[in-house]
Amino acid sequence: MIPLHDDNPTQRTPFVTMILIGVCIAVFLHQVNLTQEAAELFAFQYGAIPSIIFGRALLPEEAVAIPSSLTLVTSMFLHGGWMHLLGNMLYLWIFGNNIEDAMGHAKFVAFYLLSGILAALSHALTDPSSQIPMVGASGAISAVLGAYLVLYPRAHVLVLLPAIGMTRVAAGIVLGMWFITQLISGGMSVGATGGGVAFFAHIGGFIAGMALIGLFKRKEVRFFSPGRSTWPS
Repeated sequence: MIPLHDDNPTQRTPFVTMILIGVCIAVFLHQVNLTQEAAELFAFQYGAIPSIIFGRALLPEEAVAIPSSLTLVTSMFLHGGWMHLLGNMLYLWIFGNNIEDAMGHAKFVAFYLLSGILAALSHALTDPSSQIPMVGASGAISAVLGAYLVLYPRAHVLVLLPAIGMTRVAAGIVLGMWFITQLISGGMSVGATGGGVAFFAHIGGFIAGMALIGLFKRKEVRFFSPGRSTWPS
């Protein structure tokens, strides 16, 4: 189920969402222009490495660019490939503009960064000794999805279903199924070695978004709103 568009227009231009997307694209373009060796070093310098964050290991001196705590933020702007980047930016564009609209620009920045940090820690805590850098915006974007579920579960999303085509589905169903998939995949990944998808960052981010939205949304924004549909009923 691939989301393409929602029927929930915004009242404010989503400047922050657009800036976040632009920064992620710019950083990725920098990554792909590096040599393989330099790209790997870049990931170790700015990705979130659990064992480094928790003080269980140290990077070589030449690989240290910033304090390890700051990698919880910088890791959100790195991606592991074109599909990783495009998938994350698609979800951020579809759902992020509404959450930014519900909070205001400044609060959305704080929400996005705080949720991304909590998501990264959720992943890191599942394997504190891991020396594999975690990169990607998906933890913070998962928080956006969790917030959207709480605010606009009755909004409709145009989705592409393999072998079926495009159809409209309630956001609550789209996001609920997405979260269940992350739970199942996360459970199956327990004990796995090597790199892969940070499912527990998705899970932690989603829960953080649901928990924090009440603190960050504007007072007049109601929970479980149907949104402002632009599609005929």
